[in-house]
Amino acid sequence: MSTLSALLATHTDLPGAAVDHLQRVVGEWQLLADLSFADVLLWVDAAPDGIVCVAQCRPTTASTVIPEDAVGTVVSDDEHPYVRKAFKSGEIVTVRRGSSDSIHLRQAVPVRWAGQVVAVLSRDAARVSRRSASALETAYLECADALYRMISEGTFPTPEARSDTKSSPRAGDGFIRLDREGRVVYASPNALSAYHRMGFNSDLLGQDLVETTRSLVTDPFESADVSEYLRGAVHGRLGQRMEVEARGATVLIRALVLTPGGRIEGAAVVIRDVTEVKRRDRALLSKDATIREIHHRVKNNLQTVAALLRLQARRTGNVEAKEALGEAVRRVTSIALVHEALSMSVDEEVDLDGVFDQLIPIVVDVSAVGSQIRVRREGNLGVFPADRATPLVMVLTELVQNAVEHAFDPGVHGTVTVRANRSARWLDVVVRDEGKGLPEGFRLEDSDRLGLQIVRTLVAAELGGTLDLAANESGGTDARLRLALGKVAGT
Repeated sequence: MSTLSALLATHTDLPGAAVDHLQRVVGEWQLLADLSFADVLLWVDAAPDGIVCVAQCRPTTASTVIPEDAVGTVVSDDEHPYVRKAFKSGEIVTVRRGSSDSIHLRQAVPVRWAGQVVAVLSRDAARVSRRSASALETAYLECADALYRMISEGTFPTPEARSDTKSSPRAGDGFIRLDREGRVVYASPNALSAYHRMGFNSDLLGQDLVETTRSLVTDPFESADVSEYLRGAVHGRLGQRMEVEARGATVLIRALVLTPGGRIEGAAVVIRDVTEVKRRDRALLSKDATIREIHHRVKNNLQTVAALLRLQARRTGNVEAKEALGEAVRRVTSIALVHEALSMSVDEEVDLDGVFDQLIPIVVDVSAVGSQIRVRREGNLGVFPADRATPLVMVLTELVQNAVEHAFDPGVHGTVTVRANRSARWLDVVVRDEGKGLPEGFRLEDSDRLGLQIVRTLVAAELGGTLDLAANESGGTDARLRLALGKVAGT
């Protein structure tokens, strides 16, 4: 099956931040589909061929109206004119069709990021009767309309809430609608049941949800956290998820502030009883802690090896041996830093920017001309899975080390710039120096330098990328690295 990352890489040249925003939208849209009782499709512009569906979601609260899989389908503008109209106008486009007894709603919602429309959500609702909607349907649809409008304005979803969507409650688990004062205007039966398990035996309608929830929690510190969390959502601050324990029950609460048009219209709260799930999670958390401890011990062992190599280098009188040991220290340290990052990660992913910034002083320190050279980073490398993080860190440090040591004459001040550009499809990194340039007749594949041989092997065998060295306009050298991001998590 084609993934969202792969389809975006194939059909668009969106920047990495825009791709991250679309990933967040997809992370939220099961809630959108359930609240709107509609099939939701994500479309991107594949001009001149038309538009292409890159993701699809069906509701769990209604029958689907699009039973076939549309992901990967490229259609002309004539087949979905309302979607194309949303791309061009930047406004929500609604089409209603039906008879006196039923109606079919089709809607196109522009997905705005950084002020630009980068995709369109189509919303196809099943045919429904024109009879009066129930209280549940009304509450769901009002909330859905507000969230769709916020998507079109670029205010939902927020970057900070991304990690919270992986196991968030669904609308069917329990749904509560709050007014601007934080009072309950609607609570679904499942939401009432969750509160009953926590010891609340009255009707929630009309209750101040902040005070009601706070009164159920016996721990004073947790009670204060619950109050701050829910009240913050009511008053327009970021609403994330929170676990609440009371009377032996554990519920997961997520509050979403509704601000269509920049005006606070209360909040939507989804809630799920996770008492049994929590008990099973404790065993998994224990295993996860064990894995992180292993990474921590590997890091400690590698640091010990690096310390021993450093000690040996100090006792060695041979200059060539001293330099070789210094390079070995740097390589071992780079691997140790990756394991240190993994020891603090819960998803086996590494923020390469933080690791690389820690390595820069080490690279400069072990260089013979390091005190004269400044290294700086521009752009973001981003997050990589563990299996690609280690070879990529080693490649980058080797390229920087090569530039620092060989691009400049002794005593010359200079700058090495590491420029990263991450899009939906590629990670491009250029290591640029202002030095003396490449030797006459230099060919990368013929180089006998150990660092460059390591780089070539890792790029080809571990990263599946390309690397070339060429002169730049300043007379120095550019080392250009390109990696496909199809296998990178979170892109």
